Amino acid sequence: MKPLLAIDGDSLAHRAYHGRPKTIRGAGGRPAGAIVGFADFLVRLWEAESPRAVVVGWDTLEAPTYRHEAFPGYQAGREFDEAILEQLRLLPELVTACGFRAARAPGYEADDFLAAAAAAEEDQGGHCLLVTSDRDAFQLASERTTILQPVRGVFELARIGPAEVRDRYGVDSGQVPDFIALRGDPSDRLPGARGVGAKTAAALIAQYGSLEGALAAGRFSSEADDLRLYLRMATLDASAPLPPLPDQVPTWSRAAALARDWGLKALAERLAAF
Repeated sequence: MKPLLAIDGDSLAHRAYHGRPKTIRGAGGRPAGAIVGFADFLVRLWEAESPRAVVVGWDTLEAPTYRHEAFPGYQAGREFDEAILEQLRLLPELVTACGFRAARAPGYEADDFLAAAAAAEEDQGGHCLLVTSDRDAFQLASERTTILQPVRGVFELARIGPAEVRDRYGVDSGQVPDFIALRGDPSDRLPGARGVGAKTAAALIAQYGSLEGALAAGRFSSEADDLRLYLRMATLDASAPLPPLPDQVPTWSRAAALARDWGLKALAERLAAF
């Protein structure tokens, strides 16, 4: 059975933006490096993985999630160039033109849609490939779900399953949210437990099985409420609303026409060649 391919659109778009020259421009001199890089990546993924369908999840930057509302310091200080924000607004249209599905909804982050996609595909007895640079998604690794993590440039991918998660973190994939809650997550500005780093977090989970187990044993009693909140925030939300995901046939010609409308002639030619 062919896998479902679920992509963290924001993660890959930012990687493409920083990996391509800022001189790449479209019609009217608009920035287009992220669009071109993302499109190239999408084509290569389709060719390499032969998925039955593709869904791309997106953050909703203009609407806070429950994580932002529950913890005001969440992702504090993140600022993005207007050039990448402009391209992020366009990229879902490109995904749709390719014949794939884009998933975006207020209150959810891109990797919540990856969690929803993995859960839905596994429930149907299928396999899922999740493409993201966000290690929060390691909690989704299973016998039926593999993380494809860009590790060099844009196109080299590491395949992360349960064994690789344990090798990297010293915990099982299902314990990754507990690990994050204890260790913290600098990229999201989650503090974690005071004085606890990665090795100590893994050792605590090995000893107690979970954050809740450590709390029940009397550890971190003064921080219990905060740590439970961090755990909730680190746990991806598989209830994110997915569009229907029947088997798909790419519509590269439609995508080529859109790229041509955007003044991206070279990209249009590459897409039209498929």
